[in-house]
Amino acid sequence: MATRATNLVNPDAEIVAASQCLQVNVAAARGLQSVLRTNLGPRGTLKMLVGGAGQIKITKDGNVLLHEMQIQHPTAMMIARAATAMDDEVGDGTTSSVLFTGELLKQAERYTSEGLHPRLITEGYDIAKDMVLEYLEAFKVEQPNIYNDRELLTNVVRTSLRTKLAAESADSMSDAVVDAMFSICEEGKPIDLHMVEVMEMQHKKGSDSRFINGMVLDHGSRHPDMPTYLENVHILTCNVSMEYEKTEISAGFYYSSAEEREKFVDSERKFTEEKVKQVIDFKRKVCKEGESFALINQKGIDPMALDMLAKEGIFALRRAKRRNMERLTLACGGMPVNSVDDIEVDMLGWAGRLREETLGEDKFTFVEDVKQGKSCTILIRGPNKHTIDQIKDAVRDGLRAVKSALEDKALVPGAGAFEVAAYRMLMRRKAAVSGRAKLGVEAFANAMLVVPKVLAENSGLDVQESIIRVEEEQERSDQAAGLDLDSGETFLPSTEGIWDSYTVKKQTLNLSTILATQLLLVDEVMKAGKAMGKSAANVAEED
Repeated sequence: MATRATNLVNPDAEIVAASQCLQVNVAAARGLQSVLRTNLGPRGTLKMLVGGAGQIKITKDGNVLLHEMQIQHPTAMMIARAATAMDDEVGDGTTSSVLFTGELLKQAERYTSEGLHPRLITEGYDIAKDMVLEYLEAFKVEQPNIYNDRELLTNVVRTSLRTKLAAESADSMSDAVVDAMFSICEEGKPIDLHMVEVMEMQHKKGSDSRFINGMVLDHGSRHPDMPTYLENVHILTCNVSMEYEKTEISAGFYYSSAEEREKFVDSERKFTEEKVKQVIDFKRKVCKEGESFALINQKGIDPMALDMLAKEGIFALRRAKRRNMERLTLACGGMPVNSVDDIEVDMLGWAGRLREETLGEDKFTFVEDVKQGKSCTILIRGPNKHTIDQIKDAVRDGLRAVKSALEDKALVPGAGAFEVAAYRMLMRRKAAVSGRAKLGVEAFANAMLVVPKVLAENSGLDVQESIIRVEEEQERSDQAAGLDLDSGETFLPSTEGIWDSYTVKKQTLNLSTILATQLLLVDEVMKAGKAMGKSAANVAEED
């Protein structure tokens, strides 16, 4: 009836109804799941994405894949958008979310094909989700002293990064990420990840990427005689024009002789030079033996002013970016200056070292060993663009992983330990659920095993044997045992430093269950937008 009614309204509407609709949605979810399942975990494989102009990106980050792939199926597109939205909020869990959503639909199809109504399965899913979230609260490991536990945070980042990078790169970048987080975070205050600048330099190897306690500015000095290496540097950050200025209104200067013109030029030059001399006098006053001075200006400095500063041994940068100026005062201390008339010593920042590095036609200025350190830089190096992009995406997820751990002050043992424990809990407690919703709880329990199953599969292990081993070990020891992907044996993830984010687990369970239940309850897909309606109406008028 519904199909006939829709066709009466819009004869050109394309309709997929009832059981066919469910099959279409399940097929889309399973298709997306099959694309991403080989990427899960530290032993997952890589995908090579090739753009229309021949750009290459090699990655196994689910978020990058879903952003870059051209997905046309509406159901698959909906799952991908939901997963990437979660990644934008909590920083990880994209692949797990897609796998879990696909598995929930796959398990539901087993029962709907036998005539069970999708509504009963979704009721079971909602009951099971609440049970698992309640169990997660008891399963998580509280970490009240996480702000002082560097090793624990390094393990959290390493667990995240090893799923996206080679082990060697992941380990070196883990230390860099933790150094950056310790630099910018304070207990009891919100964490602003924008204070960590991620800078790229295309040269050397990816393993040469490192943390810099300071700033890297993507421009250098504009005078050949400027010093390129300074130690014990006083840094003046200012927004003062040291060049000829145009008038703000339309104005003209009239003179009747060459002498008068020269007087105009000299007076304007004198106005600029006075400001530069004030900076030079201030430098002579504050700099002691073995100390140096740097001027970083947001506005321009003309060549004659640069020459005066260079003769005095002052390193000067002009037209610095606004975001760098804001971070410099947070990193080095001091405050931005808008006039050179009343400069005080406490307005200056401090850095242990300042150096300039030239790479091809580009110049970079390194401000290192800073005093205050409320902003910092992670410098990413690599021989080509796709290596840099791969590390950059992984660093972003690593920063989010540490942020989530610090905010939650709780972690979840990884290596599939929670998923197997939740499966065992649901199978025990499903007897308390009455009616056919019990089948939904059982389907949810089976779907929980998708992550440990795929981890085992990607590591070349026997899937069923691996899951049974973990189940038996948890039953025997009553501990959160997980699967060792190298040996295929069971182990305790908490003792080996394999930790998952509590927030990511919670959001994955919530998002995937809601999305799967919504898709299960869709009984008709209609492709009948306004454009189709207009074309149909036009055809009717012509007839």
